[in-house]
This record gives sequence, C-alpha cells and structure tokens, in this order.
Amino acid sequence: MTKIIGADAKRNLTRIGVFYDGNYFYHVSNYYNYVHDKQSRISIAGLHNFIRQKVSELEGDSKDIHRCQIVDAHYFRGRLNAMEASQKGNQLYYERVFDDILMSEGVTTHYFPVKSVNGQRQEREVDLWLALEAFELALYKQFDILVLIASDGNYVPLARKLNTLGTRVMLLSWDFEFRDDYGNQRVTRTSQDLLDVVTYPVSMHELINGRSEKDRLLVSSLFVPKDNNSYSRKAAPEVDFGNEDVHISSILS
Repeated sequence: MTKIIGADAKRNLTRIGVFYDGNYFYHVSNYYNYVHDKQSRISIAGLHNFIRQKVSELEGDSKDIHRCQIVDAHYFRGRLNAMEASQKGNQLYYERVFDDILMSEGVTTHYFPVKSVNGQRQEREVDLWLALEAFELALYKQFDILVLIASDGNYVPLARKLNTLGTRVMLLSWDFEFRDDYGNQRVTRTSQDLLDVVTYPVSMHELINGRSEKDRLLVSSLFVPKDNNSYSRKAAPEVDFGNEDVHISSILS
C-alpha cells in the first residue's frame, strides 16, 4: 500500500535555498587560499554540509540534519567574454573546473556579461538579478530558510522582502583585512544594515579563527583538502571586483 506523506510530515523537512554572490564568494575563497594560514579554498560540498549542520543547530528542537535539506542552490557572477578570458592565461580552463565543481554539487549557475565603463568593470546587475531570482524562488518554492552568501548592503531590500514571506534568512559573511603585494591595505566588511535585518547572521571568520573544539571538525571540512586542491594554489582567474560595502580588493592571483 502506498503511503501518502501528509502536510505534517512535509513540515518536518526544513527546506533550504542557497544563493551565492559569486564575486564575493570567490574573493573570500581566494583570501583563504592565498593570504590566510589555511592556504586552501573553501569547499562547496563542505560549505553545504556546514549550512545543514548550522540550520539544524539554530532551528532547535534537536532537528536531525537529515531533515534539513538544501533543495535549491544558485551561483551568480559576472563573466568576461571568451575573447577577453582567452587573453588571461588559463582563465577559461579554471572557470570550467569550477563550473564542474558547482555542477557536481547541484548548484545552478547564472552568469552575467561584464561591462566596462571608463576602463572599470561594472557588475551591479548581478546583485539585482540575484535578488529578483531569490525572492521569486522563495515565493514559489516556499523555502523555510534562505541562505545568502554576501556582504553588500544592496541585499537589505531582499532580506526585508523575504521577512514578509516568513522566510528566515541566514547570512554567511566574512570580515577580514590584509596588505597586498603593492603595500595597499585591503579591507572587507559586512554591511551592518544587512546584518540587522537577517534572522541568522553567521560570522564565518570568527568561527574559522576560533578555538572551539566543538566546531573544529566542522571548520576543517569547510576547506578543500590540500591533497585534492587542484583548483587552489595554481594560477586562478584574475578578477577585478566592483563595489562592496566598505572596500573590495582585487584578487591575488
């Protein structure tokens, strides 16, 4: 006899949607790969596992991690055209490698053509595109939690709109600073306005730099193992980043 799953059973599943600001995520991943002591990129699989664990913990009621599932994941980023990319060494190859990683983890990619204005690359449309897609999918797919991997105050209206739907917003963000090869101080900070409007702000830098034994294994799984880090220490695509809340650095490559 076929068992029909009722409404109560469905509610036991916490549905998670994950949305990446790709430029920001790539910037963070490069920081940990080139500057931080970790010397490794962030693992997509490890990050997704962390998200499920964190949702299980924050939602309380001793929720089983198996009842916290990522049902949709999307990655948004500006991309150079093929002609420009072909002039930047192995950029096309490494973009394809990363696309393969995203595909294997079930992440849908959304690329927007990068436009140059007075020699500066402009990618503001990506923020808007992410916000529109995130709100529409939250409305139709009824996510319980939407995870936003971003730092920009431009996402405040999105978070407020999601709050009206009753969708809880988890923000994964990193704050850090370093001095680049040219002696310039580079600072990345998360918008306080954005932190104030989300349900679950998660300061990833504090977690990674912390000494909690409880989080040690979870943090270690956030990074690509060094013996399997073919996309890590090798030459990565060179990317110039646009505006972020305080200052965004160019990628070290």
